[in-house]
Amino acid sequence: MGNTTRLLQGDVTDSLIIEKRGATGWITFNDPAKHNAMSYDMWAGVPRALEVFEKDDEVRAVVLTGAGGKAFVSGANISQFDKLRSSEDAVAEYERVGEGAQMAIWNYLKPTIARIDGYCIGGGLGIALCCDVRIASDASSFSIPAGKMGLGYRLTAIRNLVSAVGAANALDIFLTAKRFHAQEALSRGLVQYVTPKEDLDKQLDEYLAMIAANAPLTLQAGKKMIRQFQQIGSDVDVEGMRKLVMGCFASEDYKEGRKAFAEKRAPVFKGK
Repeated sequence: MGNTTRLLQGDVTDSLIIEKRGATGWITFNDPAKHNAMSYDMWAGVPRALEVFEKDDEVRAVVLTGAGGKAFVSGANISQFDKLRSSEDAVAEYERVGEGAQMAIWNYLKPTIARIDGYCIGGGLGIALCCDVRIASDASSFSIPAGKMGLGYRLTAIRNLVSAVGAANALDIFLTAKRFHAQEALSRGLVQYVTPKEDLDKQLDEYLAMIAANAPLTLQAGKKMIRQFQQIGSDVDVEGMRKLVMGCFASEDYKEGRKAFAEKRAPVFKGK
C-alpha cells in the first residue's frame, strides 16, 4: 500500500480517519462502539477529506470503510436524534449536511470504492451506494430500515438505490425493510463483489491496482458520463418529494418509531 500519511487530524472529528496510503485516499468511519453510526460531525468531515484527495494528483482512487471489523456504517447516530432530528429546523440541517456529504461522494471525480465488512445499514448503505464499486466481505449484511423508524428517505438516496438494483428490487428492499446477507446483496446488485472476510483486503488491493493502471482522465470522463445518465429528470417534482420526506419526519409515526427504538420494542404505526 506504500507509505501511510494521516491527514486533517484535528481539523475533522476523530470519528473520521483520513489517510493517504500510496496512490489511494482512505476515509475510515471510526466509531466502532456505535458500529460507526454517522454523527453530524462525521457527515461534515467527508467532503473536506474528498477535497484534499481531489487536489492530490498522486491519489488515483478513494476507499471508504469502517473501523473495528464489525460495521461499515450502521446508519445515523440515533443518540443525536433528539438534538438534531426532532425539530423541523434540526431535521433540515441534519438532512442538509448528510445530503451534502453523500452528493460529494456521488459526484466525486475519482473512482470511489466502499470496502464493506459487517453492518451496512440505512445511511451506511446510502453511503455505499454513492460509491462507484462496493466490495463486501461474506460477513456483511445490508438493509434500509427507514420503514421501521417512520423517517423520510430522500429522493437522491432512492435514485441511487434504483440505479444500483433496478426498480423492482428497490421496491422489495425498501417496502420490507428486511436485512440481506452478502450473497443475496450480490445477487440483487447492491454490491459488485463478495469475498471471504480474510480475503477482503487482497481483493481490494487487486482492484485498486487495476484502477491505478488505467488512464485517470479516461476513467473520470467515463464516470462523469455514466452519472449524467443517472441524473434526476427535469420532470420529477423535486420539491414535492422533499415535502414528502419532511412530512415523514413531522409525523406521529416518526415519534413512535424513535420511541420504540429507544425502548427496544416493536413500533405501533398508525399512518399519521
